[in-house]
Amino acid sequence: MIKNKNILKTAKETILIEADAIKQLADLVSEDFEKAVMCIYQSKGRVIVTGIGKSANIASKIVATMNSTGTPAVFMHAADAIHGDLGNIQKNDVVICISKSGNTPEIKVLLPLIKNYGNKIIAITGNETSFLGEHADFTLSSYVEKEACPNNLAPTTSTTAQLVIGDALAICLLNLKDFSSKDFARYHPGGTLGKKLYLRVSEIAEKNEAPKVEKDTPIKDVIVEISKKRLGTTAVTENDQIAGIITDGDIRRMLENSTDISTLKASDIMSKDPVSVSADTMAVNALDIMQKKNITQVLVTRDGKYAGVVHFHDLLKEGII
Repeated sequence: MIKNKNILKTAKETILIEADAIKQLADLVSEDFEKAVMCIYQSKGRVIVTGIGKSANIASKIVATMNSTGTPAVFMHAADAIHGDLGNIQKNDVVICISKSGNTPEIKVLLPLIKNYGNKIIAITGNETSFLGEHADFTLSSYVEKEACPNNLAPTTSTTAQLVIGDALAICLLNLKDFSSKDFARYHPGGTLGKKLYLRVSEIAEKNEAPKVEKDTPIKDVIVEISKKRLGTTAVTENDQIAGIITDGDIRRMLENSTDISTLKASDIMSKDPVSVSADTMAVNALDIMQKKNITQVLVTRDGKYAGVVHFHDLLKEGII
């Protein structure tokens, strides 16, 4: 039998060690950080992010974050850079170089080459007095007292610190650019996140039938319309404008309370002033309305006229929920 060896204790200690290190980073932010952000912001080029080993993995993530928040960025592995990939660096690009020690052989070879191109270099390092720290134009400290690894060897806390510095850079640039949710949607058109940012109710409603009856429609025909369109509801309209709504719940309550429905019309059982949204309403906002009102569908209008129905299940299928 394998002993757990205090798994939960180790997990909590790891999290607390890294959390404490991240808190201490705030005290290490210097004027160089502000200068580095403005250097990138004012640059006419891209951001090239490079590193070696685990720092290269962090560099790749920072690139992804910057690209998704409006700062064009390219990943360049430090080892590959000195074997041909230096061609990635263009005249106006700013280079971010990540290294815990700042003294790896690849970094020592790479920095002078970048300097020869005249590009600005931003260092993210745990050793400000290292080769990288002293030769960069701006040095951002990612110093941590110890790794979460009990042997203080495996990059854990240090790589987390590097990532946080990269996130701070990206968010500062986002704020300077007034990067909005609409901008974010342009860069994230796919998946659930994209749909939450750009999908409108009109795009869902147009895929559905648009059940409707008039106020004087006999109840029998109302039931047929609800059943035929399979949305569990129908709008009641007058001159193409919404006058009310009838749901399958209304039909059940009517059947429970009435012995003779032959003379009943839509107007007799409809709910007046139903919840409706305009066609350009974001789908995620329609979901919020449904949840607050505790309903399963909303009617959709276009230019004041009835245009269709969006059901809770539609939002489930689209992955909004």
